[in-house]
Amino acid sequence: MTGLTLSEEQHRVATERVKQAGLEKRVRFLLRDYRHEMGSYDRIVSVGMFEHVGLKHYDEFFSKVSSLLSPDGIALLHSIGYSKGPDIPNPWLNKYIFPGGYAPALSETLTTIEHSGLTVTDIEILHHHYAETLRYWRAKCATKQQIIIATWGERFYRMWEFYLASCEAAFRARGFMVFQIQMFKNPELAPLTRNYIQEEEESFLIDTILRNNKARSAKLI
Repeated sequence: MTGLTLSEEQHRVATERVKQAGLEKRVRFLLRDYRHEMGSYDRIVSVGMFEHVGLKHYDEFFSKVSSLLSPDGIALLHSIGYSKGPDIPNPWLNKYIFPGGYAPALSETLTTIEHSGLTVTDIEILHHHYAETLRYWRAKCATKQQIIIATWGERFYRMWEFYLASCEAAFRARGFMVFQIQMFKNPELAPLTRNYIQEEEESFLIDTILRNNKARSAKLI
């Protein structure tokens, strides 16, 4: 598995975690612009990055995904977006939290995909799910309030808390959403149902239970 990032800190932490888990031969993270990546991949997943691509670069983004995806491959795009069509970035968020960020509407995204050689085979929309994520983030942030203030100051903490609370409200009011778009080069390979998701979740749960039981047994011995 290959991960790409432009964040030096993210690259450092991810690489350390891979090493700690003993997965160096299976997982690697590269400090690289996705546009410079070469090769062929069976699976391509973009999470929380599309909001920073910029509207004028959408054609380039999906063309690159298409060129990197194998003929039988699957691509998945996960992004925050506007629920009611294209809109301008919130001035406060753009200034203090996500400079240069842009949350797309589905209409802007799907139009570009249609020109890339990729076929959309499934779309999932998440509203309250992400609102709950933001609520948990804010609660977790509150437990570290004094540490955050000591490190970055009270002004930063208050801005970050306001960002999490306001975005939670926006998702609950359906102003924002998270969309997940599944894309194939060969649409004939697309699954007929979403049953495979539940099957994988059940398999993961069983494996987790077995590993935990094995760990407990080892401790008892």
